[in-house]
Amino acid sequence: MKKYLFLLAVTFSLLSFSQKAEQVKGNFVHAVYFWLNNPYNETERAAFEASLKKFVNASGFITAYHIGKPASTRRDIVDHTYTYSLVVTFENKALHDAYQIEVAHDIFRAEATPLLKKVQIYDSETF
Repeated sequence: MKKYLFLLAVTFSLLSFSQKAEQVKGNFVHAVYFWLNNPYNETERAAFEASLKKFVNASGFITAYHIGKPASTRRDIVDHTYTYSLVVTFENKALHDAYQIEVAHDIFRAEATPLLKKVQIYDSETF
């Protein structure tokens, strides 16, 4: 009986891994990488995180988002030099363009800019 339960568990596990991946929601992806001036200063990190979360929650144009820090992956090809990342998606470029000039974005830039050494952005559209 234990053997059958084990085989059933293994079969169920394999089936759950065979699900197809879903496409990211939104046809325009805006990936932003931030380097803080003082990445080890907890007060500045907390201020940046609070401003970023406030901004994302206030935006009227974002379809989906991900806020992150460098992952623990360690390979030569992976860049871990940034402090935070923000990936947001939009249904189209027009909504991205509206997001660029919305008040919430302006407030975030004003709050975050003094804390930042560098910002790098990568935009892409679904083909």
